[in-house]
Amino acid sequence: MTCANARLLADIRQLAPQFSARAAEFEAARCIPRDVVETLRSIGVFRMLAPRSHDGLELELPDALEVLATLSRIDGSLGWTAMIGSGTAIFVPLLPTATYEQLYCRGPDVICAASATPAGTATRVPGGWRVTGRWPFASGCEHADWIFGVCVVTEDGKPVLGPAGEGGPPSMRVVALPAQQWQIEDTWFAAGLKGTASHHVALRDVVVPEANFFDFPDARSCHPGPLYQSVLHMLPVMHAAFHVGVAEGAVDELTMLAKSGRQQLRATVPLRESEIFQYELGRAAADVRAARAAFEVQVASHWRHALAYTLKDEALLIEGTQTAVWVASTCDRAAHACFALAGGSAVYESSPLQRRLRDLYVASQHAAVQQRHYADAGRLLLGKTAAGS
Repeated sequence: MTCANARLLADIRQLAPQFSARAAEFEAARCIPRDVVETLRSIGVFRMLAPRSHDGLELELPDALEVLATLSRIDGSLGWTAMIGSGTAIFVPLLPTATYEQLYCRGPDVICAASATPAGTATRVPGGWRVTGRWPFASGCEHADWIFGVCVVTEDGKPVLGPAGEGGPPSMRVVALPAQQWQIEDTWFAAGLKGTASHHVALRDVVVPEANFFDFPDARSCHPGPLYQSVLHMLPVMHAAFHVGVAEGAVDELTMLAKSGRQQLRATVPLRESEIFQYELGRAAADVRAARAAFEVQVASHWRHALAYTLKDEALLIEGTQTAVWVASTCDRAAHACFALAGGSAVYESSPLQRRLRDLYVASQHAAVQQRHYADAGRLLLGKTAAGS
């Protein structure tokens, strides 16, 4: 752990009580309030993956993910907002060098929002590309400095074939523009992660210069650091950090509830004296510890490969995604157990356990940790590269 990472974690732990006390406010506002965002910015959360060449911290991957897990342990929406706002720094070096420099021209504390859904189209025209689209799940867009969106390349109204040719995905490019050039639609009324402002963002018939695009996912980074080799490999382990942190928070909160002397209706003893409760709490905690262990092993493996510049490998992508999917489902199960063990008190909005459960279930709907990715791992084990091959 570097001095910068230790200082960042110490600052977060000092701020944790006041952040936790505002969790209901985050949900009611459907976003992280501006003053909290600025506090995170001031202590360095949004510069932790920015390059040192531009005054960022450029933390090692395990250190940065521990920061995200720590924030997620405090509150799911807080951790998710930090994950998106800081994690998109790994996209930035995929831009042309001049745009990369423009983005960091006022310093490294840049907050980015992004939607990975290919919900826009980009058609080549004189002066650049004509872009139209409406992208969902742009978490943190209300306080972002820049916003990114994935576009399908079209010609004569039809998608252009991608590198895989017929039957493969179409050619895709990512458009990146200052946030003020996007329209934000107030659509984030969701079951969980309510405080993340994951609204739709839109561009309508806008001509964007070539310098504001990069190919996705095959663009080459203009910065040589190990963090910036492969966006696709980094995303699943970031999600795993979030899940581990939220699930650890659920165990913390159930333990505190039991220690308070809580006794459920018609129970003969308080929760903390019940052997059945002790057993189930121990089992849920074991699940979360196993999830953390798997997460840490995978992150360490990814980082070794990143340092050796061997990370950009399909088998490693499948392995990291497989781990992230398992971590997500294991943490979901543990949070559900914590919710059930708390009894009737957990159903109220005042209970952090219902919020943990909702946040994890919504996060598990993200494409990065969908259960369907297990099929890729199965095909890899069978020596197959595509379904039916």
